[in-house]
Amino acid sequence: MLILDIIALALFAFSWLFYEPLLKRLGEGDNLINTDMTVIRRRWMQEMAVREIALLDGQLLGHAINSASFFASSNLILIAAAAGVLFGGDSAWKSIEGLAVLAPASELMFQIKLGMVLLALARGLLDFIWAIRQMNYCLAAIGATPMWASPAVLAEYAEAAGGILNPALSAFNAGVRGYYFALAAAAWLLGPWAFMAATLGALALLVWRQRKSRAATAVRKVRQILERTPVMHGPHMEHHMKTPPEDAL
Repeated sequence: MLILDIIALALFAFSWLFYEPLLKRLGEGDNLINTDMTVIRRRWMQEMAVREIALLDGQLLGHAINSASFFASSNLILIAAAAGVLFGGDSAWKSIEGLAVLAPASELMFQIKLGMVLLALARGLLDFIWAIRQMNYCLAAIGATPMWASPAVLAEYAEAAGGILNPALSAFNAGVRGYYFALAAAAWLLGPWAFMAATLGALALLVWRQRKSRAATAVRKVRQILERTPVMHGPHMEHHMKTPPEDAL
């Protein structure tokens, strides 16, 4: 049974750590929600740079920060619960070792299995924290947008702001993805076969949602519409370029 556990753990580690490279190898990189959303977010920053008032963009990003904060708080609760059992000593072990649903295992093996769940949750927490920090950087970039600059400068600025936003929301997605793999790791408590099935199931579900779900199709359509629609400069931009403020001279 130990050999099966090692095989299941190796499969989980490979799927968890190499998910994104594996996803790109399973098909064309452009046929993924992550790739499409990268283009859409970059376009968001391009529109933000020429918008007369960027208040809406700050509100949208603030909503994303609140979501990331909620998930981070949830992760902390789950980590505390798992750590309480893991470090609860003999009393915690004796209270659960008799559960019929759990696969027979020594106390050490049980701790290793629960530790893997804790590790998956901890990595997700770090992703959420990093996402929140980067989104705050992006908020500062939105607030500092040089609205009186030339179109060429604004285009360059939008590209730089997109370079902050895309990694931020990619980290947020990685944190959410951590829940899938934490659930797969929890299945190890039921045995190696359940662990392997849950790992492959989580991987298949993630790939399907990236490539074949209704959301993926809709996001791809949004990207196609944006790519054939140029960024338009509103009347306020023409006015700004004709009559710049005195402190800009």
